[in-house]
Amino acid sequence: MEVTLLEALQLPFMARAFATIAVLAVAAGVVGLGISFREMEFVSDGMVHAVFPGLVIGAAIGGSAGLLPGAVVAALAAAVIFTLLDRRGGAGSDAAIAVGLTGLFSLGVVLVSKQQGYAAQLQDLLFGHLLTVTSAQLWQIIAVAAIAVGIMLVTGRTQLFRAFDPAGFEAVGFHPLRTDLALAAATALLVVAGVQALGVLMVVALLTVPMAVSRLLTRRLGLLVPFAIAVPLATGGLGLWWSFMWSIERNLSVSPGALVVLLLVAAYLFAVAARFVWQRRGSAAAA
Repeated sequence: MEVTLLEALQLPFMARAFATIAVLAVAAGVVGLGISFREMEFVSDGMVHAVFPGLVIGAAIGGSAGLLPGAVVAALAAAVIFTLLDRRGGAGSDAAIAVGLTGLFSLGVVLVSKQQGYAAQLQDLLFGHLLTVTSAQLWQIIAVAAIAVGIMLVTGRTQLFRAFDPAGFEAVGFHPLRTDLALAAATALLVVAGVQALGVLMVVALLTVPMAVSRLLTRRLGLLVPFAIAVPLATGGLGLWWSFMWSIERNLSVSPGALVVLLLVAAYLFAVAARFVWQRRGSAAAA
């Protein structure tokens, strides 16, 4: 039974899953520009792990309705803490962030293990539930992602100035801490938006891989964000379609979120290979 992607997207749960990926792709493309230029991949990883205990506490207090508030509080608190630690600079700050992310993640595991049926809850929190995103959750993801994108659009010029000329940024009177906190808050909100659908472990790829692929494919600033949006959009649609086809044709239950991440990694490896071949041809032509 051959089902095309467009036919699969006519199913409500598939349409919501693809809409979720589309929203996250746009947000990841915009926010990922700041993360990549400021080299905040490690800090963003720490924020992802810091969200985990917030999710657990929110679910314990308010059930599924408490997931979003718990994640928002934990993410914004982590954004402030990790930004202040990162401003210290040096190996000491990296060690402090590493200790923080492992400690907070372990705290989340301990908290969730005290609840009944914790194994299923742990799996959902770690790996997400892309195919079971409800309409209410989709609107929550859209709202949170829109705020993250809005922060980046408002502070975009200062973020680029801060990334390319830190000394000049301070010399003309801008406030680095304010700009750093804005980027950290946008990153934290993107984590909150993505973690409900993709889970804690998968959302790290969303924060870093699309922009990494984009920077390998082009050096033009105006094309970085469009490429970073197109990559997760294409791999997301393909991953959803493959997981759906394997489930109905081969009776295989494959996590669509994990498959999307694997395709993102494959896109990165392809971009690395393409960049290498292009550089070799350029060197040969110059010789």
